[in-house]
This record gives sequence, structure tokens and C-alpha cells, in this order.
Amino acid sequence: MADQKLQKNAATDKSGSGKKREEELEKKLLKIRETGEEEKYKNLAQQLNLPYSDLISIPIDTDTLSLLSKEDAYSANIAVVLKKSSEIVVVTIDPNNPATQKVISRLSNSYKVSIVLTNPKSLQRILKRYQTITGGGEVFEIGAIEIKEKELSQFENSIKNIADIKSHIKKLSATSLLELVLAGALKTEASDIHIEPRLKEIQLRYRLDGLLHDITSLDKLSYEKILNRIKVLSKMKLNIHNTPQDGRLTIRQEPASIEVRVSILPSEFGETIVMRLLDPKTIKKRLEDLGMREDLLGRVREVLQKPTGAILTTGPTGSGKTTMLYAFVSYLNSSEKKIITIEDPIEYHIEGISQTQVDNRKGYTFANGLKAIVRQDPDIILVGEIRDAETADIALQAALTGHLVLSTIHTNDAAGTVPRLIDLGIRPQTIAPAINMAVAQRLVRKLCPNCKKLEKIKPNDLKKIKTALGPIEDKVKFPNLDSTLELGFPGKCKECNDLGYKGRIGIFEAFNMSREMEKLILKSPAISEVRDLAIAEGMITMLQDAYVKLLNGVTSMEEIERVLG
Repeated sequence: MADQKLQKNAATDKSGSGKKREEELEKKLLKIRETGEEEKYKNLAQQLNLPYSDLISIPIDTDTLSLLSKEDAYSANIAVVLKKSSEIVVVTIDPNNPATQKVISRLSNSYKVSIVLTNPKSLQRILKRYQTITGGGEVFEIGAIEIKEKELSQFENSIKNIADIKSHIKKLSATSLLELVLAGALKTEASDIHIEPRLKEIQLRYRLDGLLHDITSLDKLSYEKILNRIKVLSKMKLNIHNTPQDGRLTIRQEPASIEVRVSILPSEFGETIVMRLLDPKTIKKRLEDLGMREDLLGRVREVLQKPTGAILTTGPTGSGKTTMLYAFVSYLNSSEKKIITIEDPIEYHIEGISQTQVDNRKGYTFANGLKAIVRQDPDIILVGEIRDAETADIALQAALTGHLVLSTIHTNDAAGTVPRLIDLGIRPQTIAPAINMAVAQRLVRKLCPNCKKLEKIKPNDLKKIKTALGPIEDKVKFPNLDSTLELGFPGKCKECNDLGYKGRIGIFEAFNMSREMEKLILKSPAISEVRDLAIAEGMITMLQDAYVKLLNGVTSMEEIERVLG
């Protein structure tokens, strides 16, 4: 019995040691196969003149991995493993595979792509990391959102007003949610989208006709997905959360693509997102669409026909200065004239002119760019903004030496243009002969024609309007100023999202350079002196222009007071 037990134990030991030897042999064979496979891919890398890596020493950031969707990564056997600024490193086992080439080609539209070869086992180890990425299955296209005409039509048909956006927004995935937010902004003709993290919620707001309006709130998970998707689309760093970032993306849409400028700023409760929509359909390219009175429009046309000199537009940020410059350029654009612009940034593309963009990193500033542009023999130069003495001096010298110069400068009114240039260090002897016209502008909201109400004028308002318009009653046509006069007031309807206003129009004041104005400028005058002379020579002020539009039922008294104070 004891012998049988000993024999059985011996057999068990023999079989156990045999199994152990088999496992060790299998491991050795596997290692040999892996070594052989690695040698195979090393040789392939050498043949293709590509670097090789087993990826063991490379830390993989899941945000970087997310630059490519899980579906694309698995189907094309490729992964993004490193990203630095606009450069990325991808790893693959076969760069000649058509599916792999297609993905690399798409990535190359947005990044400078470097390819590293690896072996299948190492690649699989990387691809398993997708399991740790929340929402890794959502496809993030880089650089542009293509909203097909049919798809956008479906979104827009379901969105009649802001209330419809609120009802739809909770039902969609992060991918569709961003499309809805963008489609809603386009439908309501919003100029900006604001996504703002707060203590208890994330607020979505649109800027409509210059004013911000709350649309709805988002939950934190949706916000984080949208934030990451916007960062990917606008080529920002996903893993940076404590410094500001700027980028751009494009909404591909017929008949014209829409550029979107994106700014992300760290705040107390998260990263604030602002997207500026530059929709070519919303820009007023014709002089007639700006809202100028006929008398002013005629004077502007006359000045634009002059071959030399400067026309300066002025006003605070968001007052429509750039739109006015684009309308000037569109009016002047012809095959007989060479027009060059320097802008920061290029907001809208105009066919037939040469547009350039400031790039401070490369030394292409307004001043340096303007020097280069003058050497290109242009007839007309558009300078996006006069910010400093050097730019101002070069622009005005160009206006004196055979060029028509169009530009903007920050002042509160037309009269402030001259003292502002003197403050920048420009000699009065240069300013007086260089400037043809100075135009100041603001934008007021137009009453919604569908719901505006008419009410009899209040005595106090009648008194204010009479005082303002009395001096120009023989120059401009407007209704009789008496107690029977009716003024427009905002109503509420779905057409204007219950705001009472729809669209904006300019209010203006402008003076031409006269002999008397030249003499005054040579004395380095104060703003009040320039203003008094301009009014004495027939300038209609912005307030007077606004009151004329009020009497014609275009806007309201409360809107004029909001804009002009």
C-alpha cells in the first residue's frame, strides 16, 4: 500500500514537473515568436525609413489618444500617442494600409503628422486604453464640423425660437448637442455663443443683436464632452485647463462656410467658452444696407471716389466699424483697382482683394505689414485698426502719397479722431491734409416689425427730441414734432424670441475735412473745438440721427438711451 502511494506521488511529481516544463517551453517559444515578430517590424521600419518603438517607455495621455475615435483607431490599426502644439505622433503596424493612409491624410489637414512603426502586441496594449476613456466611442472630426444642408435644415426646422432650443437640448448626445447649439445660434442669428460654468450649473448664452441672453443650463457631463470636442475641433490642448487658449474651427455649410473663433478662459468654476460666429450671410456688404441717411450716403460715395486720403471710422468695440470698412471695400472693389488689407484677424473673406493677417510671432505687425503693403503698389489699403503711433504715421503717410487708406481708430465720436491721433504723436501738419473724412458709428436694435407697438409721445420725450432736432429741421425730413406724434415700443412675439427687437442698424455722425477744419487742426484743438466746428459746418450728430430713426419707427427711445446714454 505504501509502495503504491509512493509510486502515485512520484507519478504526480513527474507529471507536475512535466507540465511546468511544458509551460516554460511555451513561454520561451512565445518569446521567440514575439522577438521574431518585433525583428520583423524593426526590419520593416528600416525598409520604410521610419522610426520603430515598442511603446513601453512612452507615457500615453488619454486626452491625446482621444484625438482619434475608437472606431478609427481599431479599424485602421493606428493611435495618436504624442501631441505638441500642432504636431502629433501616430503609431501603426502598416502605414501602407489604405484605411491607415486615409486616417493619416485626414489628420494631416490639421496637424503635422510623424509616423512611428510598432508591433501588433504593443499597438493592442495602447488600443486597450480606449476602455478607460469616457465617451471614447464618439467620433471627433478634427478642424471642421460639417453640417450637411439636409441635417442643418432638420435642426433649423425644429428650432423656431429660443424655447425650442431649451426643449431639445436635454435630449441629445454631446456630439449632437454641439451641432444643436451651433444650429440654434445660426437660426437665431446670434453673433456669439457663451458657455459659462457657475457654482451650481453651466449656463449657455447667445449674444443676440449685441445683448447676451440666457438660453438654458447644461449638466456637467454634457459640458465636459462639449468642452473636449470644441478643443479638439479648434486644435487646442485637451490636457491644459489653467491657461487661456485660442483657436478656430469651420462650420462647413452651403453656400459658404462659417468661421468660428474660439476662446477658452479658466474661471473659478471651470473653463469659460466663447465662440464668435463669422457668418458671411449676416455681414452687410452694401453701403445702402448700413442705415445711412441719403444725404450722408451721398457724401460717403463722393469721398470714396477720391484716389488718395484717409477715411477713418471710429467707435467702441462692437459698434460696426469693421462692417463699415468691408462695405467700403466691396463698393470700391473692381478689376481696375488693387486692394490689400491687413487685419487682426481676417473676419470675412472678400473675393477679388488681397487680405493679410497680423502674426506677431512672425513679426508681421500692423506697422511692418503696412510697410510691406505699400511696396506692393496698391490703390487702396485697408488697415484693420490704428493702435499705435508707428501704424498711424505709416497709414497717414500712405494717404499723402497716392493711396486711399481705410482704417478704424478707438474714440467715442467723430470729433475725437483728431485729438486721438495727436495723442499718438502724429503731427497736426500731417493729420490735416491726410484725412478726407471721419465717421463715428453705434448700433441700435431695430424694433421687430411683427410686434412693435405705437404709443403717443410723452411730453418729456417730445421736449428732448425738439431740442435735439430743432437746429437741423431744414436739413433732414422727419414728421411734425407735436403731441399727436406716435413712437414705436417693443412688443413680444415668437419671431423675435419675445425680445421686441430684431436686427440692428447704424447711427452715424461724420465730418469732411474743410479748409477751416484744417486750420483748426494745426492748433492741436480739444475735442469740443473740433465738434463745435463740425456741427457749425453741418454735421448731424449720432443723437440727432438716432432721433430721426426713432421718428421713422425704426427703433425705440429706450434703445437710444441704452446705447448713447
